[in-house]
Amino acid sequence: MAVRHYTLDFNLSTPVDSASVVPGLLSVFHEQELTETVHDTNGHGYLATFVGKNGRLVILRVHSHGLVTIDLQCHEGDNFAQLDNLLNALEKKLKVLLSGNITRIKRLPALVRGAKVDRYWPTADGRLVEYDIDEVVYEEDSPYQNIKILHSRQYGNILVLDGDVNLAESDLAYTQAITGNGRENYAGKEVLILGGGDGGILAELVKQKPKMITMVIDGCKMHMRRTCGNTLDNLRGDCYQILIQDCVPLLKKYVQEGRTFDYVINDLTAIPISTAPEEDSTWEFLRLILDLSIRVLHPEGKYFTQGNSVNLKEALSLYEEQLGRLSCPVDFCKEVVCVPSYLEQWVFYTAWKK
Repeated sequence: MAVRHYTLDFNLSTPVDSASVVPGLLSVFHEQELTETVHDTNGHGYLATFVGKNGRLVILRVHSHGLVTIDLQCHEGDNFAQLDNLLNALEKKLKVLLSGNITRIKRLPALVRGAKVDRYWPTADGRLVEYDIDEVVYEEDSPYQNIKILHSRQYGNILVLDGDVNLAESDLAYTQAITGNGRENYAGKEVLILGGGDGGILAELVKQKPKMITMVIDGCKMHMRRTCGNTLDNLRGDCYQILIQDCVPLLKKYVQEGRTFDYVINDLTAIPISTAPEEDSTWEFLRLILDLSIRVLHPEGKYFTQGNSVNLKEALSLYEEQLGRLSCPVDFCKEVVCVPSYLEQWVFYTAWKK
């Protein structure tokens, strides 16, 4: 059974003595038949827990630096009206007890922990986002990664790979950005797509009638229809082929054969958050894919890829350093795009041979 976690915070202009606050709250806790236990904080303010027969737990903390916090935990099946009344009573009482000393009151919606459907996912820069997810549409452990398709009332189906939000059906801006934002003419061109298992890139590019698109994926057809249409229903079409395999051996094969593409679109992974490439194997993989991709790029071709959150300046800077260390010298440019389901600004890169 899931647990709901409510919080109520009072920021104060000056610290208060717990003796001036706690006695006035006890009547509220006693009305709810909550049993009090006071804990030793070694001089760091006041801490007490209040436990109810129905499993409710309240943590009251009067911090020595001018902050009063209340945490309330309960089971999902608890009486939410009673819980709301309890929080309202505590807030009302504290407003009276702390009158004239309050700089801010913050009461947040409940955090639901252990629910069957996980609604919480971090942004790339470490902020917590609660999505309006109401269903797990699909989940599978492939040979390469864990694949989830979650349904959001606002964003449609969302593709989540290894715990990272990759793309939602609402995110046409992402697909447009990683294909050049309408500035490129793909008609009659040879295109290589690495990743892109949501099918969005393929669906957009086939409209322009390229000569041939080769797409290498660990796919997820059927569940992202608003993104991919019917392009993933068949592994071959008039102007595309889908290969379900590891892209590294294939790229090495293309290098040996001397095969080149007018466009290489790398949608495998974002730039790693870690800024220690010598210790992070993801950076090693990224460098390998980057170098092989540029080697199979036509001399007049372009390489497109995503970067990461605009706030991860160190990681982005480190990636740009890697672009300067390839076996084949390149120039590059970047642009920042708002991707709806990411709830953050995202950087995209374009590179070409010098």
